[in-house]
Amino acid sequence: MSETSKKVISVYGNSVYPAYISKKSGWAEQDPDFYYQNLCRVSWQLRESLPEIFARVEAVTLTTIRCTSVCVGRDGRPLRPAILWLDQRRASGKLRMKPWAAAAIKAVGMTKTLNLQYQKSHCNWIRENEPDIWAKTKKYVLLSTYLNYRLTGRMADSTASIVGYLPYDFKNRRWKKANDLVRPVFDIPDEMMCELIPPGAYIGSLTKEAAEDLGLSSKLKLIATGTDKACEVLGLGCVSKKRAVFSFGTTATVTFTTGEYLEPETFIPPYDAILPGHFNPEIEIFRGYWLISWFKKEFTQKEVMEAIETKVQPEELLNKRLKEVPAGCQGLLLQPYFTPNLTMPEAKGSVIGLSDVHTRIHLYRAIIEGINFALMDGMRHMEKRGNFRFEEIRVGGGGAQSSEICQITADMFGLPVVRTQTYEVSGIGSAIPAFVTLGVFDDYKEAISHMVHKKEVFKPDKRQPPENLSSSQELLTKLSVP
Repeated sequence: MSETSKKVISVYGNSVYPAYISKKSGWAEQDPDFYYQNLCRVSWQLRESLPEIFARVEAVTLTTIRCTSVCVGRDGRPLRPAILWLDQRRASGKLRMKPWAAAAIKAVGMTKTLNLQYQKSHCNWIRENEPDIWAKTKKYVLLSTYLNYRLTGRMADSTASIVGYLPYDFKNRRWKKANDLVRPVFDIPDEMMCELIPPGAYIGSLTKEAAEDLGLSSKLKLIATGTDKACEVLGLGCVSKKRAVFSFGTTATVTFTTGEYLEPETFIPPYDAILPGHFNPEIEIFRGYWLISWFKKEFTQKEVMEAIETKVQPEELLNKRLKEVPAGCQGLLLQPYFTPNLTMPEAKGSVIGLSDVHTRIHLYRAIIEGINFALMDGMRHMEKRGNFRFEEIRVGGGGAQSSEICQITADMFGLPVVRTQTYEVSGIGSAIPAFVTLGVFDDYKEAISHMVHKKEVFKPDKRQPPENLSSSQELLTKLSVP
């Protein structure tokens, strides 16, 4: 038993469950207690399968999906289903600001972006369409906050977990003041928001009820960490500007860690990092590797049937065929903005350049290249704003399981791509603060050196540089501009 496995167990659940419920087209909701119930179920599965290790647990950490909103009533119970991060409903109103503030926003060309942000804010939709629910809401919180409350009875959250449509001042790590320029975008009363604490701090001991539900001791304490993405960055050992983090998940992201407050785009703040005093500037491709699921559903009946017969995953069969298609997909380009970013509200997904040479596998590779081009655009943009260059890429998320995708990424970016010991890196990142807080390691640097390990390095193949990749990126960049 290694020293890093004696203190904390990170929960990796492989259970399949419905990600969300959609009552109307574009909606995505889920019962907040659904997550708590499944958390407890997985905890009991671990207790039963690993009783000796489970008995030595000394702390609990929690990481969750981001930007998922919960209305909590005076009795501490949810008043309605949580609205998830990928929900596409919009409020019908527009942002109302003082004349001087509106003029300042217009001068920098961000009026449309902030209006879209206002409309996409879950609190504004609830206020417009469910005023009775809003009137009964005592606390308006994120899913992570609600789960912390279920576990400890304390309505508090890590500053590294506050990623959502909330009036949070990322630069000063506090709630925005009443006179803040963009506070009207989501003007939630101060008393409705949670208590903020730093990552690594104790949120509280498990309640008797939560301990029984989890099969743990009520003497155990919950230690604050951060969102799944913040934990992913830490779990990949990316604590400097030299390393970029690519998340090949449902939402694809490019991010890094810096001690400077650096906005990745105008009026888009960098999120709080788990590493004390640092930030995680980030650019998202909202539909990211969801596009692989879309492609598999719509175009791969052959591979799905073969996968059932051979007992392998359809993606594994598809990935083996990627080498059949040359870099650049013989002119086939895919723009991955099936859901537009806030700073490009009019961008659309598209496929262009089709000819009689193209097959389904061309389209599959074009999806991967298209996501990478979008990440490349965001990565270069952040490098330019920060006046630096990345030297290495580290990858996590489901797409990182594919060696073929990792190699394509290395070739496109001309940088080494590193895969660590697990693609479920959020669990590693969530555990690291606990080991530091418990005193197993003196600091984050030491914890990372013991808990994050390189598994494979994919080096770029520069022998035959694809001539059409640069022109493809330039065209996709132009297409993405409203």
